[in-house]
Amino acid sequence: MAREHIRAFADVPGVVLAGIHSRTRSRAEALAAEFGIATVCDDIASLHAATQADLVVVTVTELSMAAVAKACFAFPWMVLLEKPAGYDLADAIGIAEAARAAESRVHVALNRRHLSSTRAMLEDLDARPEPRFIHVQDQESMAQAAAIGHPEPVVRNWMYANAVHMVDYLPVFGRGTVTSVTPVQPWDPERPGIVLARIEFSSGDLGLYEAVWNGPAPWACTVTTPERRWEVRPLEKAVFQNAGERTLNPAPLHPWDQAFKPGFRRQAELAVQAAVGGPSDGLPTLEDSLATMRLIAAIYGDETLGGDGSGKVAG
Repeated sequence: MAREHIRAFADVPGVVLAGIHSRTRSRAEALAAEFGIATVCDDIASLHAATQADLVVVTVTELSMAAVAKACFAFPWMVLLEKPAGYDLADAIGIAEAARAAESRVHVALNRRHLSSTRAMLEDLDARPEPRFIHVQDQESMAQAAAIGHPEPVVRNWMYANAVHMVDYLPVFGRGTVTSVTPVQPWDPERPGIVLARIEFSSGDLGLYEAVWNGPAPWACTVTTPERRWEVRPLEKAVFQNAGERTLNPAPLHPWDQAFKPGFRRQAELAVQAAVGGPSDGLPTLEDSLATMRLIAAIYGDETLGGDGSGKVAG
C-alpha cells in the first residue's frame, strides 16, 4: 500500500516525497531507493523534524494503526490514514478522540470514493432529486483472512477491516443521515453465513446491505431511481440503464484508474490540495470514517459500545 500511495503522490505536480519511516528499516530503505526518497528515519518524531512535511501518510497494519496515528497527531502536518482507521469500533473511537484532543487534521483513504465509476454515478445522481435505493453486495471470509496471515483480533473483526470497502458505499450514495438500521438476517459469529440489513436515511433514501460469508458472491453496488439504475461490478466500472430500456451504457474510465491503483491518484491530489491550505471537499474525514465504522457496528450487531497546489509528503 505504501508503494501505491508513493506512486500516486509522485505524479502530483509540485510534490516532494520528503521522507519515509518503517518499523523495518530495510523496507523503508528499499522504497526510498526505488522512488528517490531522500530521507529514511527511525521514528516519527525524526521524520517530522527532518522533513517538515505538510502531509504524512500512514500505511501500517490494523493493530498498529492506533499507536502510529496517535504519534503522528503530535505534529502539525495533515494526516492521511489508510483504512481501516481502527481494527474495531472501540479502536476507531479511540483514534478519533485522540485526533480531536490534538486538534489534528486527519483524513482517511477511503479510495473507492475517488473511483471514476463512483464519481460518474454521483455526478449523475446528484442532478436527480428522485429517491434512491442503494443495494450493496459484499462477500467476506474469516478463513481467507486467517489464511493470508492476519492476526486473530483482525480476523474476528474482519467486517471492520475489509467490509468497510463495501459498507462505505451506503453513506456515499445515501443522502442525509442514517436514521435506522434493521437487521433482516442477523450476523452470527459462530456460524458466519448470510447477513442482510435494511438502512434508512433521513432523505427517504433506502439501502440494503447483503453479505455472503464463506460462499461465492460479488462485490457490487447498485443505485436505482425511477428513471435510471446505476451498477458497479467490478467496482471500477460503472454502467447505467434507463427506464424502459435494457441497454447497459458504460461510463468512461478515467486514465488515472488504469495507471494507478484505482482512486489513489485523485485521492492524492485532493490530499495535497488540503494539506497546503486548499479546500478538502471530497476527501473523507476521520469523522466520515468513524460514521461508517458505526454503521458496520449497527449492521453486525456490535453492541459492546452501543453499536448503535504543491507540498511535501512523508510516508
